[in-house]
Amino acid sequence: MITLVLRTLRRWKDNLKTEVLTLYFAARHPRTPVYAKLAAAAVVAYALSPIDLIPDFIPVLGYLDDLIIVPAGIALVLRLVPAGVLVECRAKAQSWSQRLERSLIAGAIIVTAWLMLAMLLVRWLLSL
Repeated sequence: MITLVLRTLRRWKDNLKTEVLTLYFAARHPRTPVYAKLAAAAVVAYALSPIDLIPDFIPVLGYLDDLIIVPAGIALVLRLVPAGVLVECRAKAQSWSQRLERSLIAGAIIVTAWLMLAMLLVRWLLSL
């Protein structure tokens, strides 16, 4: 039961991340109307900003605004962006999202290799 909830939350988080990226690309797309660009920029800025309307340290309400405001803003902007632009931006967001995941994994492997090498070097120096 708990694993199902965690899987659902992870899928929801990944979809939310892709939708925010979609709005980022829509805000920069030349066929997006100005009012939709402004709304998309505002939603993306709010989603990525460390500053919230209700600070996260306030129990329950702090996270509740992120769970309501960001998805509501995304839903609003998705209705404002033309369908053709949305299809292009979603495809670009999917591509970027997959590339970002691969680059993070590769980066983690490289950092791990360097840390292991540093540990071996320190161990060798201590044995002298």
